Amino acid sequence: MYRYKRPGSVLPNVVFALLIANGLGFALQNFFPEITGKWLALYSLNAGQYLDGAQFWPWQLVTYGFMHSTQGIYHILFNMLALWMFGREMEHVMGSRRFVTYWFVCVIGAGLTQLIVSVITGQPSITVGASGGVFGLLLAFAMTFPNRIIVLLIPPIPMKAKYFVLIYGLITLYLGFSGGAARVAHFAHLGGMLFGFLLIQYWARIRR
Repeated sequence: MYRYKRPGSVLPNVVFALLIANGLGFALQNFFPEITGKWLALYSLNAGQYLDGAQFWPWQLVTYGFMHSTQGIYHILFNMLALWMFGREMEHVMGSRRFVTYWFVCVIGAGLTQLIVSVITGQPSITVGASGGVFGLLLAFAMTFPNRIIVLLIPPIPMKAKYFVLIYGLITLYLGFSGGAARVAHFAHLGGMLFGFLLIQYWARIRR
């Protein structure tokens, strides 16, 4: 898919910038929760009908990807860990320009997917988190290194990247339709994967 160049010990520029930006976003949320919650989280198009003062603005499709749940640090911790683990290699593989394009296409695609699902189901939503970009990154990693062994944290089971992403995607799809873990935007995660896949196919067509 891409020509691979082994990464050095220094963090690539885009991954480093994204880690810093997400950390700053999390800090702003804790110091200015009302401002960040009102203007930077992603509100569904029908949120105003149910949530007083809620309104969608186009820039929220980008800014929500730098916001995370402030109910503990686990949300941002796991997202940034995945960005660090998989993003370093993928930025070296793609190059910084394509990597940043890929990341934001996945984040925006995940946000658009969440907006569409909210309209279809009639359920208003407020979405935060970089998970759409992370899921797109996982897909790109599995397509680039399908046989690379990944060891899960919980449970610690080693498996090939292609199987890890397939199983993770199927579980996410099941939870989305079953309503499991209702506070998680499962279809947004899948949207990040979908838009990432479409972009990879577009780049592959250009190369051919």
